[in-house]
Amino acid sequence: MPHSQTSAPRDSRAGVRLARGASPWLLPTVATAALSVAKARRSKGAAVVAVPATALAAGMLWFFRDPEREITQGRVISPADGVVQSIMPWKDGRTRVAIFMSPLNVHVNRAPLAGTVTSVEHIPGGFVPAFNKESENNERVVWHFDTELGDIEMIQIAGAVARRIVPYVPQGTKVEQGERIGLIRFGSRVDIYLPEGVEVDVEVGQKTVAGVTRIDRG
Repeated sequence: MPHSQTSAPRDSRAGVRLARGASPWLLPTVATAALSVAKARRSKGAAVVAVPATALAAGMLWFFRDPEREITQGRVISPADGVVQSIMPWKDGRTRVAIFMSPLNVHVNRAPLAGTVTSVEHIPGGFVPAFNKESENNERVVWHFDTELGDIEMIQIAGAVARRIVPYVPQGTKVEQGERIGLIRFGSRVDIYLPEGVEVDVEVGQKTVAGVTRIDRG
């Protein structure tokens, strides 16, 4: 039975920033809120719009937060904030750990190990909810990293609302463990495949924090 991991975020409160790739959603929302608030004193219609627009803008700012993290030392760390949805042995000996990300989670994903990005492949697909089994056919980006453990595969899967995955680094980039590598907009899922012989040290239902929660047993 996996032992309990410390999954509470260790964010630097002074270092919270907004995620790269947030602008297409964030800027129009904030602009609408600011305009409606400015006109609220002169227009009842603007005043009616101002409250929900401001609430939506605040929600967007919260959703697209990108806090600094004190990166955990370990062989494999979680690439995503969320909850472990499933742990499944694969036919080739690997183990897939699927992490479901709700709209309340930070949606910036991080490199699970240090290494070189050997491929970043975008695969078109559907948009069923990320917790649904059929989400494996959703829009996704498949990553491969050349690491000290060999090839590590990670998949960013779009959900029913998240229709855009934004990779931050291209093929051939050397990344450090815990480095930001991409963003999924809104609820979604991240799968990571642990190589044969690497034991999982998280359990279904456990919360994970990108760059903080170790997911293998050392």
